[in-house]
Amino acid sequence: MEFYEVIKKRQAIRIYKSDPIPGDTLTRVLEAFRAAPSWANTQAWEIVLAIGPGVKEQLQKTVSEHNPAFTAIKDAPQVVCAIGITGRSGFYKGNAATPRGDWVMFDLGIATEHLALAAAAEGLGTVHVGMFDYQKAGEILGLPADRTVIELIPMGYPAYTPRIVPRKPLEEFVFKNKYGQK
Repeated sequence: MEFYEVIKKRQAIRIYKSDPIPGDTLTRVLEAFRAAPSWANTQAWEIVLAIGPGVKEQLQKTVSEHNPAFTAIKDAPQVVCAIGITGRSGFYKGNAATPRGDWVMFDLGIATEHLALAAAAEGLGTVHVGMFDYQKAGEILGLPADRTVIELIPMGYPAYTPRIVPRKPLEEFVFKNKYGQK
């Protein structure tokens, strides 16, 4: 798929086929994550792939039943657990380099969207899940204290073709030189 077509067609997928993801496809998607830029190239991230039904069921319990992605956590062939290493991104000699502090969420936002776009190019679907009990998820995954689960990303072949969600026209949010100036 052509790059701009992938960007326009990538949508949140919450229902998946049970088909496994081939190893070479998974590798390409993970390589896209790895290629993402980060603050001072800190790459303050790791991934845990939740593949087995037991761990996916445990992770599902960290998500509210009212979350639209609740069933996707258990039903997707894989859940990519994006792990942030705290206190590295946005830091210089152990101190926050900007008033915004830790940049790990910003860096992982870039990397996880690289992953989602690569998955879409491969015919896979994903959904970004950020509303969950991250402390419980970290316990389930056995994370050390300086690691935190930033996002859960169910991934697999879509069981349906999503509708294209409309976006605001550029004129509504792009300004020149000053806010509000068209």
